[in-house]
Amino acid sequence: MSPTFSSLSIRNYRIYATGAFVSNIGTWMGRVAQDWLVLTELTRHSSTALGIVTGLQFLPFLLLAPWAGMIADRYPKRVILAITQTALALSSLVLGVLAVTGTAQLWMVYGVALFTGLATAVDNPARQTFVSELVSRDRLANAVSLNSASFNAGRLIGPGLAGLTIAAFGTGWTLLLNTATFVAVMVALAAIRTSDLLPAPVLGRRQGAIKEGVRYVRTRPDIQLVMALVFVLGTFGMNFQITTALMATQVFGKGPQEYGLLGSIMAIGSLSAALMSARRARPRLRVLLVAMLGFTVSSGLAALAPTYALFALALVPVGLSALTALTTANAMVQLSVDPAMRGRVMALYMAIFMGGTPLGAPLIGWIGQVWGARWTIGIGTVAVGLMLIGTAFWMTRRENVQVSYESRRRPRIRIRTVPAQTVSEPVPEAVR
Repeated sequence: MSPTFSSLSIRNYRIYATGAFVSNIGTWMGRVAQDWLVLTELTRHSSTALGIVTGLQFLPFLLLAPWAGMIADRYPKRVILAITQTALALSSLVLGVLAVTGTAQLWMVYGVALFTGLATAVDNPARQTFVSELVSRDRLANAVSLNSASFNAGRLIGPGLAGLTIAAFGTGWTLLLNTATFVAVMVALAAIRTSDLLPAPVLGRRQGAIKEGVRYVRTRPDIQLVMALVFVLGTFGMNFQITTALMATQVFGKGPQEYGLLGSIMAIGSLSAALMSARRARPRLRVLLVAMLGFTVSSGLAALAPTYALFALALVPVGLSALTALTTANAMVQLSVDPAMRGRVMALYMAIFMGGTPLGAPLIGWIGQVWGARWTIGIGTVAVGLMLIGTAFWMTRRENVQVSYESRRRPRIRIRTVPAQTVSEPVPEAVR
């Protein structure tokens, strides 16, 4: 089997990935349908309302992260996922019924979004770390990348399919179709062979478990740097749920099919990035930094695109660079962390990455309302660019940075950092 898909040779992972892929398609259909419901049926293209809905979905990540991580480290992850996936299916069902019956109101969507966020906050660290129980450590980076590939393959198919079903049958039926896709992941979880799992050490019931996870991260400047980078990217640059909707409707005057198509076009770049990441043996810091530089350039071009076609074309490198950065950052943290701490650290990581959305999404919505839709993308370009400048300055002042150029076989730049005050302690290999 090709190294890109090596994790699929493992039965448990293959079953899980298949169910997750079907569910991912439905998830993206549900996101597009929810946004379309808010923008066109419940408001007059209110970017502020859309920003609030997005913020409510991600607010629980920020509030519940320490407890969600502790739950992932303490209880069987498959059981956690069965419960959270059921809750997410119910939230999709409720919103779909409200939309089909014509009784949906904006405050109801806010409530469903908050409930969805609560379930997702518990689901995410368990789902992120469950992959380490499905495959061995030498395949973990590959499995993480394939998970991203599945998610973005769903993004490639889901938005376009949502646009077609919204136009043909309506928003509510699209949401109900999303509900049906949760059956696939539930069946996959039931079919996983327990005897083949590689369970992580179980966290016992003791005081201070949450503080222990926070203290662990405070002793790891390498993880702190990665978290700082993804915070800025996630808070200001990854609000595509808002930005593409506003660009499609306000700037280019397009309908649901064209809006859904934008998500699928962006997924071409995202899926390509995930598959390329799956071929890398180890995630590296230089890949993360170069990817974020690529995002700065490509998102700037997207913000300035004069036509719908050029905007759509610019979304391909945006998706490629953004997903390369996120996949690399995720694998860097998972591979370098103590297995007994993985759930708590990944919960903090996801809180930093996705928990910034409750702050960023309403701000992005307000910017779209006051400054125009193009600035909802442009603010991410500026923020990520400034973060890269700050990172370069910090590394120059606080770290011994060694840069070398190799021209043998395949030309490349090698970046290696050694902490200036702790030279005797080598930086983990995964983050070099």
